[in-house]
Amino acid sequence: LDATLANFAYPERNTGLLAFATAFHYCWIRLQASVLGTFVEDKAREGAICSQANHWTPAVFLSAQPLLQEQWFIRLFYKDIFRLPTFNDLYYTDVGNIHLEPEYARQYDAGMEYTKTLNAQHATLNFKLKADAYFNQIRNKIVAVPKGNSQYRWMMMNIGYVEIVGTDVNAGLTMLLPHEVEWGINLSYTYQQARDLTDPTDTLCYGGQISYIPWHSGSVIGHLAWKGWGLNYSFIYVGERYHNSANILANYEQPWYTHDLALSKIWEIRPKSRVSSAKSQVSDVKLHTTLEINNFLNQQYDIVHNYPMPGINGKLILKLEI
Repeated sequence: LDATLANFAYPERNTGLLAFATAFHYCWIRLQASVLGTFVEDKAREGAICSQANHWTPAVFLSAQPLLQEQWFIRLFYKDIFRLPTFNDLYYTDVGNIHLEPEYARQYDAGMEYTKTLNAQHATLNFKLKADAYFNQIRNKIVAVPKGNSQYRWMMMNIGYVEIVGTDVNAGLTMLLPHEVEWGINLSYTYQQARDLTDPTDTLCYGGQISYIPWHSGSVIGHLAWKGWGLNYSFIYVGERYHNSANILANYEQPWYTHDLALSKIWEIRPKSRVSSAKSQVSDVKLHTTLEINNFLNQQYDIVHNYPMPGINGKLILKLEI
């Protein structure tokens, strides 16, 4: 990484990756396992920190299909993840922290996925359901948080030990109707408890939800399509959070939500045919137009502390496909 700054570190990173992987498939069961070796050497000038990191990360994935005639899958996995801070994390002006430690995570997941298609005389119905429950143990979690009350100055830092318990649920329904009409809706919900368990003697922060992670979040996205026309609606909800592991009233962030609409149309343009020595060729040109109205209820909200987001706003998008 180069820069025109005085006394810059000019860091260099060499990374080697070595992987061993295998897979097994028999009838209704699938098994995959791998081990990834990561070997990293960082060098820097001007007295900056030089370091080496060698780490092996295993992963095991199991998938089963209990009923072969149904698209129903049950899955389990364990994954060990090793992540080094990027050069931006380490050296970005006034944000980077050269003392950041690598992040280590262990992930445990159990989930299922179900897909069903029903064909009627005049319609086709597609249904999808996916659900996961997970538990993560993270050492030296790397996070970015604003400095004080300024949204323009951020800093990178480690949280010594974090445990995350959560669940993700996604459901989707699509209907294909006569006269080229398609209708669909997708629902998602996430519950996540991400607790700072670094220092048991820190009565203010120990056990608190870490910065900007909501307990509850979700979305509803619907669409309606007909002969190149499309109407999309989305509702996004983010629940209450805190901007510090100290879950006190002074650090409380209110829930927020937005409603968005988008109307689109694909216009097909067929120019005159171009005659070549081989054969006559006709090229289709398509014009994609989209009109968006975002946050149309004009809710006032902050994603991060003291960083207000736009109220009602619109956008016109034109895309030419040749």
